[in-house]
Amino acid sequence: MFTVLDMAQPDKLEEAFEILAKRKNNTILGGCAFLKMSKKRIGTGIDLSRLNLDYIREDNGFIAIGAMATLRDLETNALSRDAFGGILSQSVRNIIGVQFRNGVTVGASVYSRYGFSDLLTALLVLDTEVELYNGGRMPLQDFLQKPYEKDILVQLRIEKSQRSAAFSSFRKSASDFAVLNVAVSSLDHQWTIAVGARPGRAVIAETASRALSQGHLSAEELEAAAKIAADELSFGTNTRGTAGYRKALCQVLVKRGIMEVLQCKSN
Repeated sequence: MFTVLDMAQPDKLEEAFEILAKRKNNTILGGCAFLKMSKKRIGTGIDLSRLNLDYIREDNGFIAIGAMATLRDLETNALSRDAFGGILSQSVRNIIGVQFRNGVTVGASVYSRYGFSDLLTALLVLDTEVELYNGGRMPLQDFLQKPYEKDILVQLRIEKSQRSAAFSSFRKSASDFAVLNVAVSSLDHQWTIAVGARPGRAVIAETASRALSQGHLSAEELEAAAKIAADELSFGTNTRGTAGYRKALCQVLVKRGIMEVLQCKSN
């Protein structure tokens, strides 16, 4: 269990960032679902609940998702549930249970860059931007490659489009973390494939995505793209599965995701 020496509930983002930057061990508190499994000693815990960041709304051609929106909000909100074939809702609906999803915030899930995150995998195949208080806006992929810096994730912005997308994962039990998760999307014949829970952080299978975008989507090309994805990415071993098992599973889930997107596009 973590220890908090002091608490702050700022009314403005500027104040929240000032408190965060003041001491090395000052920390933004989200839903604390994973934080409470740690033994971290926090100087000042910063609660953002007064900053009205718990929204999911349309904003000038984007879906804006505030940092304090919960995974349950993402699962049930009509805007996020219906966009891109429902990939956002699909990616979070099997995460432990409703009570848990009611507490976990989108901001904490993305900012922490968890290797087991289902949501990050889904967001990577969409046109997702991260908006930081100090760092400004940047593509999600750039954010994931940056070193950790003290900042506040304010919102996610996902460009609205006719992109078709699908998410799938394999779990040993319904409420367990995924052994592997995969997201696939297509827009204007350009494909994106992302794989997470490898068990490392979600990444885009760049070579497989390009190969699929340049092909004619024959059965052989689908099979080849799935194999390329499995070959180009690295996989690790933990208590949920071996590296070899994850590699074999990747090829199956990628092919399944491509076929699901093709089915969505034909309807």
